[in-house]
Amino acid sequence: MPALNHPRLHTETLANGLRVTLRHAPDLKRCAAALRVAAGSHDVPLAWPGLAHFLEHLLFLGTERFPAEQGLMAYVQGHGGQVNARTSERTTDFFFELPPQAFRGGLERLSDMLAHPRMNPDDQRREREVLHAEFVAWSRDATAQQQFALFDGLSAAHPLRAFHAGNRYSLPVPQPEFQQALKGFYQQFYQTGQMTLSLAGPQSLDELKAMAQAFAVAITHGEKVPQTKPTLLMGSSDNSYQQAGERRLDLLFAFEALPDSSPEALAFLCHWLNTEKPGGLLAQLREHGLAENLKAAPLYHYAGQALLHIEFTRPARATQPDKIIRERLLDWLGFFASHQDWAELRDEYAALLQRQQQVSSALQLARRDSEQLEAGLSEQGVVALKAILKQIGAVDNFTGQWQLPTPNPFLRAETPASNAGLIRGQTSAHRGLRTFAQDRSRSRRERSPMQFSQALPDNTDEGAIYLRWRLEFAPHNRLQSNLENNLRMLREDARQAGVDFSFSASGNEWLLKMTGLQEPMPTVLEHALKELTNPDADFSQKEPASIALMPIRQLLKALPDLCLEHTVASDDLQQLWSSARWDGLATGLSAQTQAAMGFALSRIPGTADSQLTPPPSIRSQHLWSTFATESSEHALLLFCPTATHDIADEAAWRLLAHVCQTPFYQRLRVELQLGYAVFSGLRQLNGQTGLLFGVQSPSVAPLDLLEHIEQFLSELEGMIDRIDEATFIAQRQALADQFDNTALPNAQAAELLWQGKLAGHLSDYLKHLPQAILMIDREALLAAAQRLNRADGGWRCLASGPCSGTPWQVAK
Repeated sequence: MPALNHPRLHTETLANGLRVTLRHAPDLKRCAAALRVAAGSHDVPLAWPGLAHFLEHLLFLGTERFPAEQGLMAYVQGHGGQVNARTSERTTDFFFELPPQAFRGGLERLSDMLAHPRMNPDDQRREREVLHAEFVAWSRDATAQQQFALFDGLSAAHPLRAFHAGNRYSLPVPQPEFQQALKGFYQQFYQTGQMTLSLAGPQSLDELKAMAQAFAVAITHGEKVPQTKPTLLMGSSDNSYQQAGERRLDLLFAFEALPDSSPEALAFLCHWLNTEKPGGLLAQLREHGLAENLKAAPLYHYAGQALLHIEFTRPARATQPDKIIRERLLDWLGFFASHQDWAELRDEYAALLQRQQQVSSALQLARRDSEQLEAGLSEQGVVALKAILKQIGAVDNFTGQWQLPTPNPFLRAETPASNAGLIRGQTSAHRGLRTFAQDRSRSRRERSPMQFSQALPDNTDEGAIYLRWRLEFAPHNRLQSNLENNLRMLREDARQAGVDFSFSASGNEWLLKMTGLQEPMPTVLEHALKELTNPDADFSQKEPASIALMPIRQLLKALPDLCLEHTVASDDLQQLWSSARWDGLATGLSAQTQAAMGFALSRIPGTADSQLTPPPSIRSQHLWSTFATESSEHALLLFCPTATHDIADEAAWRLLAHVCQTPFYQRLRVELQLGYAVFSGLRQLNGQTGLLFGVQSPSVAPLDLLEHIEQFLSELEGMIDRIDEATFIAQRQALADQFDNTALPNAQAAELLWQGKLAGHLSDYLKHLPQAILMIDREALLAAAQRLNRADGGWRCLASGPCSGTPWQVAK
């Protein structure tokens, strides 16, 4: 394994007052910018709730220099990046991530939209309706309302108790007083003294600084503006309160006059509160039937004030009173406080944060830098933690048999076995499990059930492993829930050590997926397989608890499962494993890591099978599935697969998606104002490439949403014809550049390789894909648009409403 190339962080204030943090991280393949404005919803005049959020939206509507179709959002999406913004109580954040060659263009657009917002009345009226749609969805969402209700125990005078969402009634655009307040808020806060720009990327610090200076040229100079300090959190001498609901107990602790390092102290405390390991608070609560889950998180922090929320999920038939939970919590906090400076816990916490930084994206690093968080618990943080525990009332006097959590085994590097190059325990069922050191033949690798791909370099810290089982029966939801529950603690240990893994079921298939640091992967894989095949696992009979998601997210979660064939469900674990056939892909792994995987690979249940089955085709069919979201909002997904698995078809579909993305958003969200959740793009599901269109609307029914999408697609050929040749060539090149190995993050590249394997492509798929994209000329793209509208590859609709009739048929 290569040694960690430590990123260099530099902080300074430019001559014009802009504070910048610059992170030189040479291993990053992308660059990111996070711009924090020290102004949020609590800084708005009381007469105009939602004004700060409204202004955030308006800034994305384009400028004279960069209209909306050339602005930051369209530019970032066109280069395969990601972009968003967020308005909080006292801050507003704008952030994006791009390939290095496109980064300057992104910064240029961010600077221009902040410095020269257009904000004309027509744009304001349209965007106010988008905010109103968000408000309607928020007001109907039980989870959002529950979150808002958590503040009911605070002082009525504190701004956390006020309404800040914004809607068409709180944002009277035509009124001169409102326009004056909007302009005044912008002029007061959107200037250099209120801003922090954080940049992260592989460029040198000098290059990053030059980009920061160029960004700052257009921004209005200004001094730091003192933000008004709020009143006390609590209206009485109490510093905590609780709320009880069905199977739920919320405890909230309010803090005043905390030291500056309290955010890092609260993060440290919440981390150890949330641990599920034996001897901890949650383990004991479960043992005594008091709670099933616990989640501790800070809800608010500003000017020495903080609000800590601890949510307990109660068993269905809990009999003991809520006060017992509070007593146990305070007892555990007393035990925790008794450890003085928490030396061992601080060491482990610093190690896991370092691991997380090692696998963080450029965007994650830039956003963390903008928040100015410490990488651990500093000495000042220890002082703040003691102040927090004192205000809670935790004293060094406890009665429970508590113990500190056992160290995370994956945070310590293990010495590989001397014979690690041998695959121990291999049987005829596992024939073909070879490392590249053992088998240099590409043809044999392509036919192996575990394919060790050399498509990605093996000299980096990161790698990926995919294991798929094709089953005779579909796993029962109850069984799947229990398997995921058994993996929960292991998954958290792995995440802390830099390995994200999931175990998911779709149709008659199981998928185990790992991405992140390759060093711990062999050990994590071995532990995961042991848990998954444990015949003594405790499988409860209760149905899994559903997680409340917005309707469009529920549809997105359900879509992959609908694209696979199903048989009857089984909850017999041994039966499922005995008939399972498996194959897999590992990429980015060094020879040492491949060799260390030998023992884990020998434990894979089922029969190794390198015979791929193509994804099921729905050619020329119109299939409709109805999904009950239990929401008053309407949602619809339209998935349009390619007619073949040929790489030329995929390239054409990718270019169609690239060309459609901004116009589709502009038409359905901005012009028609159908809803705030509007998107389109290319998706690969179980090896099947397709165009995906999605809309969620508070008022427009699914059949009408589909009609709008169909109308857009019917005009697609004309839209392609109107693209001038220079723009067409530039868009095609920008898309091809997204698959350049030097700019493609490892996890994203691994997912593409896995989807390519499922589609039957060879391991050089990623090399040929950008070449195939560059071969698509206008005529080929028009032909692809015709195939799309004829539904040559079929159309699959998943909606919150019933089927529309011919040509649609209900999916089985």
